Amino acid sequence: MAESKQSSLNGAYYGPPVPPRDTYRSVGRSSSCCCCGPCCLLCNLVKFIVSIVITLGIVVLVLWFIFRPNDIKAHVDGASLTQFNYTTSTGSLSYNLSLNMSIRNPNKRISIYYDYLEARASYDGFRFGYAPLPAFYQGRKSTAALTPKFQGAQVVTEDGVAETYARETGEGFYYVDVRVYAKLRLKVWVFKIRYNRPRIDCSLKLPVPGTAGSFEETKCHVHHF
Repeated sequence: MAESKQSSLNGAYYGPPVPPRDTYRSVGRSSSCCCCGPCCLLCNLVKFIVSIVITLGIVVLVLWFIFRPNDIKAHVDGASLTQFNYTTSTGSLSYNLSLNMSIRNPNKRISIYYDYLEARASYDGFRFGYAPLPAFYQGRKSTAALTPKFQGAQVVTEDGVAETYARETGEGFYYVDVRVYAKLRLKVWVFKIRYNRPRIDCSLKLPVPGTAGSFEETKCHVHHF
């Protein structure tokens, strides 16, 4: 009996068996498709380009909110209508119209590139004149001058123009609409941002040539598209 107890005490005891370590792969830490060689280089390049684009986008967005642009202001300061004759027999409208316009950039930190400009003139819904205008750069808080000129003759295709012309001739004033279309870029520090395409609408009250009427300075309205 003593010997059996002694033998059990002399035997090694290691406790309960330890379960084997689970071997698994974490789903979130699995190897990516870009492992080595050219594939790895291409993957890193794409990541770098994406990070640069995102960073620039954030910078531009922050600058946009900091330097939010104010709308340009436009006026027609002077107008000269030396010819505006409608011939009933031929349906032809002969015209000679010159304008002095001013465009104001009210922004303190933003300058403007006018990449494209054109002016169109219409009477009673009929477009009769077109005038391309030179592109230019406008600095901060500055005013630029435009001088669109319309001269020529057009056959009127719209109904009702003859009646409108006869009535307004008797009243002593012609009502002509001039629109200026533009393509802009904004310059903020060293960044140049392509802006929307504004349209400047000017509704003009022009005295009939040869009468005592005078033109009054007209404020234009700016619309964005």
